[in-house]
Amino acid sequence: MTSLAEVVESVLVSMNIDLEEVRQTKAGSRTVVRITVDGDGGEGHGLSLDEVAEASQQISRALDDTNVMGDKPYVLEVGTRGVDRPLVTPAHWRRNTGRLVKVERSGGDPLTARIESADEQVVHLEGGLTLPYADVKRAIVQVEMNREDPGTEE
Repeated sequence: MTSLAEVVESVLVSMNIDLEEVRQTKAGSRTVVRITVDGDGGEGHGLSLDEVAEASQQISRALDDTNVMGDKPYVLEVGTRGVDRPLVTPAHWRRNTGRLVKVERSGGDPLTARIESADEQVVHLEGGLTLPYADVKRAIVQVEMNREDPGTEE
C-alpha cells in the first residue's frame, strides 16, 4: 500500500519541490493534512505563492486519484517553511541569501548578520565571516520591516 508521504513526495519530485514535513491531525470528523514544502523556485530564493498553489492543486489531485486518504473527509493545507523555522540544510541557507539571520554558535557568542552566500560546507556572512555549519547550534531568519531593496536607487 502506498503511504500519504509517498504520494505527496512523488508529486513534489516531479515539480522540483522539496518535501519538508507531512503531518496529520484530527479535527472533529475530518483529518487535517498539513504539508510543508520548500524549494528554489523560479527566482532561486524560495517558492512563490503561485508555485505553492500549483503544488497544492497537484497534491490534491493525487490524493483523490490514489484514494490514499480513503473515504474519510480531509482538509489539505500546503505551505512553506516560513521564516520562524531554523535554517538546517545548506539549501535553507542558500535560499535565504541576502536576509538577516541570528546565529547561535557552538562555543561562541551569538551573532546577527546578513547571508552573503552559502555552499555545501559553510555560510558566508557579511563582514567577511565564514561559518562552517558544524559551528551553528541554531539559526533563524530575522524579519525586517521597511527594508529597502538593495537593487533600487533613490
